[in-house]
Amino acid sequence: MIIDIHGHLNAPGSLYAGQSMMMAARGAHGRENLSVSEEELHAFAERTVRSMDEVGTDLQIVSPRPFALMHSERPAKMVHWWAEANNDAIARQVSMFPARLAGMGAMPQAQDEDPVRWLPELERCVKDLGFVGVLLNPDPSEGQNLLPNLGDEYWYPVYEKLTELGIPALVHSTACKNDRETYSSHFSAEETIAILSVLNSRVFLDFPGLQLIISHGGGSVPYQIGRWRAGRLRQRNPGGLPDATFDESLRRFWFDTCLYSDLALELLFRTVGAGRCLLGTERPGTGSVLDPSTAA
Repeated sequence: MIIDIHGHLNAPGSLYAGQSMMMAARGAHGRENLSVSEEELHAFAERTVRSMDEVGTDLQIVSPRPFALMHSERPAKMVHWWAEANNDAIARQVSMFPARLAGMGAMPQAQDEDPVRWLPELERCVKDLGFVGVLLNPDPSEGQNLLPNLGDEYWYPVYEKLTELGIPALVHSTACKNDRETYSSHFSAEETIAILSVLNSRVFLDFPGLQLIISHGGGSVPYQIGRWRAGRLRQRNPGGLPDATFDESLRRFWFDTCLYSDLALELLFRTVGAGRCLLGTERPGTGSVLDPSTAA
């Protein structure tokens, strides 16, 4: 069976129009504009299945479109409503094509909140909606503020819940409001920071069952491996961290294959091992544009 672990919600424009209305009113009119008809959702779910058939994918794990999750917006209730609306839309499409689609939810990671506030929706995704994983945004401020990195105990309530539920998190940032970056370059930067911060912390010691999948092949890490190896050699096991090489520690993560380059994929496989890599297409998504010069 061919399983694509990095797919995104294919939803009608009415869902995003509802998001625009909610944001324009700053949540004053509630969430009533976020409803989508069964017919619309079914038509767009069919589009997803057709695109899977074109490339031979048996099952796609579908998550919300990360760049649209608006984690830095205020008031925080809008972040919660929008995450819930996306999760509900995915659950409804999964129920229409249960043999072809599976759900990966979004936590309502409002930047001003304690992570404990995000956990009820995480539990709902797994226990009520039957999702198999969740997105984890390492920067809910979306490039604006300096929040604790993933090696900080700030994130421990999330790690504890993920471990309790026995599900993986796909580390994937959302939008970027920093004028120095696009959201695509922010993805890669945050993936790099995520890996390095976790490996320079006690996270995997304190949560040995934690499963973290790093999007887009791991940011810069597998491709700047010499620099990060040197950093580990200089550290000489600070703070009681595992006495392991950087490469050994790196293989605690999983990586998707959303790289779109033969050379990059080959290097990823050689660096972390093919056994730590999971097929991802990000289709539909920003990276999955057909290059006519390489198309058969």
